[in-house]
Amino acid sequence: MIKIEHQPSEARLQELGVKTWPIWSKEVSQFPWTYDESETCYFLEGDVIVTPNQGEPVIMSQGDLVTFPAGMSCTWNIRRDVRKHYNFG
Repeated sequence: MIKIEHQPSEARLQELGVKTWPIWSKEVSQFPWTYDESETCYFLEGDVIVTPNQGEPVIMSQGDLVTFPAGMSCTWNIRRDVRKHYNFG
């Protein structure tokens, strides 16, 4: 199950060390993805719908802190170019 925190506090982001994580960028597109390990990410820009193969679509955008579970297969539909910090494991 995808976990999402809308607009987490600056203290929460500092606690996780989000600003030290690498940044991933991707233009408007659609593609399948499978998570080999869990990923936590923080959206700096963008608008995305992630639809798990088993589950309901989840909308995420700028300011959202999202955790994807290991083993989940899904489809990413990027509606506005994405920039996000990410951390695996």
